[in-house]
Amino acid sequence: MKRFLKIYWTFTSQYIKRLVHYRLDFAIGVISFVFVQLSGILLITLVFQQITALNGYTFEQMVFFYGFFQLPRGIDHLITDNIWLIPNKIRKGELDRHLLRPIDPLFQIIAERFQHEALGELIIGGLLIAITFPSFGISPSIWTILLLGVLILIGAGIYMSIKLLTASLSFWTMNSMQVMVTVYNISDFAKYPITIFPPMIQTLITYIVPFAFVSFFPASVLLNQADGMSILIQSFLALMIILSLALFVWNKGLKGYQSSGH
Repeated sequence: MKRFLKIYWTFTSQYIKRLVHYRLDFAIGVISFVFVQLSGILLITLVFQQITALNGYTFEQMVFFYGFFQLPRGIDHLITDNIWLIPNKIRKGELDRHLLRPIDPLFQIIAERFQHEALGELIIGGLLIAITFPSFGISPSIWTILLLGVLILIGAGIYMSIKLLTASLSFWTMNSMQVMVTVYNISDFAKYPITIFPPMIQTLITYIVPFAFVSFFPASVLLNQADGMSILIQSFLALMIILSLALFVWNKGLKGYQSSGH
């Protein structure tokens, strides 16, 4: 583990050095993501100009769920965004150079860069939670805060696993980008309380593509609407299932991988 952390820091420090030379691009990237997230808040605001509550949820609660959603997705975006490039690497044969190095190829792909634009998501998520949570009159315990930290990391792991699973399909299809985008976009339902959607959508994002464990259930724990230990167990099981499946498909595809032109 120590060796991998050292290698990861080497990759990251080199990427940071490149960013330092292009500070304007760095700032524009972060600010652009801030504005993208603010557009979602604008949509919620427009909806609540016509209604006072949506399936029992107030404006502040909707904004809170939206903000909480940004944290695990922002961590996934920040650290493992390079997984999006796997289909392109497979199609062009660029995966070869990763296989020639004495380091796990998946680790290399992830460590090549971190996506600084994700800081915009994390900033907005943190601000929205800080602004709306006091209005609920809830004082979370230290245990609840620690539990939420674990749940947020589990949520980021679920994002990464779903991304890896769909990206690994490129070993057979040569380009699974459309599948990745389609499945990843399903996560948009998790920006809001899942109970506002029809049962079919709730089932989809809970049991098939478990994005509900990324934001809705953890946020419900903070609002004292769900049992923390139960949600922790369920979230961990969801992560283990989807991560195991993703790694199985990745390793299976890697064994049969043939470079471009073969």
